[in-house]
Amino acid sequence: MKQEVSISKFDNAGVPLWALAFLSLAACGPGMEPASEEPMTDVEPASDAEPVTAVVYEGARVIAGDGSDPIDNAAIVVDGGVFVAVGAAGEVAAPEGAASVDLSGMTVMPVIVDAHVHMNTSRDALINDLRQRAWFGVGAAVSMGSDDTEEALAVRGEEIAGAARFRSAGLGITRPEPGRRVVHWINTEEEAREAVRTEAARNVDLIKLWVDHRDGQYDQLTPELYGPAIDEAHQHGIRVSAHIFYLEDAKGLLRADVDMFAHGVRDRDVDDEFIELLAGQPDTVLIPNLGARGVSTDLSWLAGAFSEEEIAELEAAADNPDVREAFGIQARNLARMSEAGTIIAFGTDGNTPWAPHVEMEDMVISGMTPADVIVAATRNSAAAVGLEQMGTIEAGKSADFIVLEADPLEDITNTRRIASVYMRGEAVDRTAYGSP
Repeated sequence: MKQEVSISKFDNAGVPLWALAFLSLAACGPGMEPASEEPMTDVEPASDAEPVTAVVYEGARVIAGDGSDPIDNAAIVVDGGVFVAVGAAGEVAAPEGAASVDLSGMTVMPVIVDAHVHMNTSRDALINDLRQRAWFGVGAAVSMGSDDTEEALAVRGEEIAGAARFRSAGLGITRPEPGRRVVHWINTEEEAREAVRTEAARNVDLIKLWVDHRDGQYDQLTPELYGPAIDEAHQHGIRVSAHIFYLEDAKGLLRADVDMFAHGVRDRDVDDEFIELLAGQPDTVLIPNLGARGVSTDLSWLAGAFSEEEIAELEAAADNPDVREAFGIQARNLARMSEAGTIIAFGTDGNTPWAPHVEMEDMVISGMTPADVIVAATRNSAAAVGLEQMGTIEAGKSADFIVLEADPLEDITNTRRIASVYMRGEAVDRTAYGSP
């Protein structure tokens, strides 16, 4: 399916001069002449034309990230850090003198948006985390409830060369859990609402709830507590993501109008009642965060980022039947929710920059198609966390994309075969892992 080429999404302020000229000529129409004007006097001669800054990436197969058919032998025009035009080669207008990059034999997809991570909170360490993610083709990471420093939140307003974008849920909300990282501990409705107001004042991107008794170790948030928290967040125009484990909690949260689940149901297979509740909340988002599969895996693809010794250590995890059983529950629940039409987004939990490539493989093993997994990891995740400028390769979006040596639609593990990564139209330095 041919993707329509458009540059009409730009305001005049954001449109390159060559594109404005193209639109102006097109507006004249066939056989039409521009309106004549009287000769102007006392006008200085036009200055030299501004240098052409556009770049055309040609010859790749383009996966737009929106679920549409890929474009073979595509042309992508990038200028000013944004996609200006995308389509089949020969059908895309590009300015005369634009630089050209030959991507024949390659596949291009949007950068990955990891909508559930927990990273460092000091500025330098956080930026290093974001650089390491960009090395692996992750263009944005969303910290889910463990940011206790203002310097971490301040990074959200920055566009750092060679680093993923950053968004944050600030500090999450739960019942008292001694020994846990700093979060809001609440026991009353007013404390729940006050915790949300505190985070809203910090201008967080999401509110994070933990609804889990940690295998009976602690009291957990009840409907009488998480209901008011969700209501308060919605009054402030903020979406709510909930950590869950148990099916009954997931049902209660749906009834309370939660926006997204930061994990799938993990104690049992979901039932018909849960699927019916989901049908009544069609905008609910699932970020699966699948657990380990309990099998040893080949991590040789990490060469270049880690030494042979480090890779061998990572591979050393033994098979674990209990872990395999737990994965099976999550995999079946993901498959059923996906088949029921639930919006599936993408996240990895923890602080492992290369984990998205493992998660995508796990999602395919669970029953999703590679095409659906790519949509989940790009468009759906970006939309879920409010990154409207990201997620798809289309005119008007930020020029954030991965160049792959093989097609992930044929084998999802091909997302690991990264030739280059671009953020805002600039190539990420991949000569050294996490390099500045």
